[in-house]
Amino acid sequence: MTAHLIGLIGAGIGTSLSPALHEREAGHHGLRYLYRIIDIDGLGLDAAAAGDLVRTARRLGYTGLNITHPCKQTVIEHLDDLSPDAARLGAVNTVTFDGDRAIGHNTDWTGFAESFARGLPDAATHRVVQVGAGGAGAAVAHALLTLGADHLTVVDTRTARAGALAAELASRFGAERASAATTADLPAALRGADGLVNATPTGMVAHPGLPVPAGLLRPGLWVADVVYRPMRTELLDRARDLGCRTLDGGGMVVFQAAHAFRLFTGLEPDPERMLAHLADLIAA
Repeated sequence: MTAHLIGLIGAGIGTSLSPALHEREAGHHGLRYLYRIIDIDGLGLDAAAAGDLVRTARRLGYTGLNITHPCKQTVIEHLDDLSPDAARLGAVNTVTFDGDRAIGHNTDWTGFAESFARGLPDAATHRVVQVGAGGAGAAVAHALLTLGADHLTVVDTRTARAGALAAELASRFGAERASAATTADLPAALRGADGLVNATPTGMVAHPGLPVPAGLLRPGLWVADVVYRPMRTELLDRARDLGCRTLDGGGMVVFQAAHAFRLFTGLEPDPERMLAHLADLIAA
């Protein structure tokens, strides 16, 4: 029986449900499958260490790795090749090993796209504001524009990063479909928006709080969050209190995990079963 050793590299990920999510699905396929957390905070490392960790994992016989905040972009220069999606997005959340070669993939964007289509299937997307222009932000922005959003405004505390992502999106999707704004521009941007997406770590257990001031939320605005631990972030709770339609990060984490599982094993996962696994894990 083939054995699979998988790792997750990131910061503040001790509460991640990815290990149990992958291992439960592997059990249904009769696989020997061990998924380990590699938390750079616990190791006293920063995002620049991602390359060394990838090389070490390859030497130790890992099948592959998932990559999360804050390593999705810093890891790229240490890889031997990128899938077309990862190259286009400039962000990697999955690494597979082919002999001595480490290959980066991005399953975040398809994960968000499937989650959005499932959870907010008829939501208006004429104007959408996205907070966060990092690795997750690049994937979510690509998904929103691929799904047909007419215009996406990207906001980030690092103004240059928001501008770079908006320019890259405009070059691929059209100049009229993406722009950057500063945090000071948020009130005006949200006044005319159909929806808001949080693509930052804010709201995670290790990064509590709100990514935008609560006073900028209003009834009629749909609100999506990529954070799934906790599933009920403060942002989503505030939005629900106003009667907003919301989308939590659970669907994205399941669908991206399903795509990663396929890359790691060559087997076809059951996303519906994995959604049930996630619900059980959250309840527990």
